[in-house]
Amino acid sequence: MFVDQVKIFVKGGDGGNGLVAYRREKYVPRGGPAGGDGGNGGDVVFEVDEGLNTLMDFRYQHHFKAKRGENGMNQKQHGKNSDPLVISVPPGTTVKDADTEKVIADLTDHKQRAVIAKGGRGGRGNARFATARNPAPEIAENGEPGEELEVVVELKLLADVGLVGFPSVGKSTFLSVVTAAKPKIADYHFTTLAPNLGVVESQDHRSFVLADLPGLIEGAHEGVGLGHQFLRHVDRTRLLLHVIDMSGGEGRDPYEDYVTINKELSSYDKRLEKRPQIIVANKMDMPDAEDHLEMFKEQVGEDVIIYPISTVTREGIDELLYAVADLLDSIPKQEEPIEEVDERVVYKFKKEEAPFKITRADDGAYVLYGEKIESLFKRTDFTRDQSINRFARQMRSMGVDEALRKRGASDGDTVRILDYEFEFVD
Repeated sequence: MFVDQVKIFVKGGDGGNGLVAYRREKYVPRGGPAGGDGGNGGDVVFEVDEGLNTLMDFRYQHHFKAKRGENGMNQKQHGKNSDPLVISVPPGTTVKDADTEKVIADLTDHKQRAVIAKGGRGGRGNARFATARNPAPEIAENGEPGEELEVVVELKLLADVGLVGFPSVGKSTFLSVVTAAKPKIADYHFTTLAPNLGVVESQDHRSFVLADLPGLIEGAHEGVGLGHQFLRHVDRTRLLLHVIDMSGGEGRDPYEDYVTINKELSSYDKRLEKRPQIIVANKMDMPDAEDHLEMFKEQVGEDVIIYPISTVTREGIDELLYAVADLLDSIPKQEEPIEEVDERVVYKFKKEEAPFKITRADDGAYVLYGEKIESLFKRTDFTRDQSINRFARQMRSMGVDEALRKRGASDGDTVRILDYEFEFVD
């Protein structure tokens, strides 16, 4: 089964906790604090494996979580950092944040890697907090949580040539004739529900990868029919073979089909207007095909490259493959961007995000939230008084107490951070 789009959940490993410990050997006077730092959590990493050509491995597993780092140990020993969780993906994989649709990674080359979710940093042990005023601290940090997010993983086939055209114009039959691929062929629309790949070799032993893509219909750029399931695979092809049924079957007009398909390609991505294209006039063995071809040539003009073929008699196929191979030789593997890119870097002032915000819950409690204060909360070990006092001092220095007073908080009111509640003392 061909799978080319999935949504998955990834989470980097949590950092290991720092340790509170002391040296107590008999002949080590004033041994002092000896708690080590926790190890870093593992990253979630995607790596390209050219042996894969589908996202089938994600069909039944949607959650990927890296291992957490080891906790700190005695004698200032650092906990072990966790190894990254490496997930293999096929070349042509694009990873997007499911919420923002921002592209996180575009993976095309074998062994190329990208970190999708970073692991959390390990917490510091009490040896890090020793000072002249407090030479034996009972303070250690918990490890930071790893990043977690939902991502959409899309596969865009890395084919040299893509077959485009309306359903039932003969794309799958053409692929079966020129390659060893065995696509499903039947006398009804949308026989091809997933892209098929085949390797073509011309008579002069030049080869290229050909993709038979699901049939396109009017409105596909808006999701009609197979919509974007088809169009995303056109992005990476270097050359398009536009297959048109010249027999005029089903009452179709070859020129109208040609205009409609090109309009859909342009509506999906303006850059496809400039993608090299060869017109394949198929089914030339049918009656009236020659007349339709002459009329079609008059309508499109002399600049359009047209190769008449028949997949039944195999007439014209060798000439077409020679032309495709010749044109591919002149098209670079990595096309230059069609649109000019402004390489100037503009630095804009970005207001620093507030370390915390305050709101009221339905039960009247004051709720503190914000990335900075929640990170601080998660790293605090609430089983030790010194750690709690340190967290209280840090909140006070951030201005939390004053902000709560301005919101009307008084003695005994409940203040909540995530799942933790405490009383406000003025």
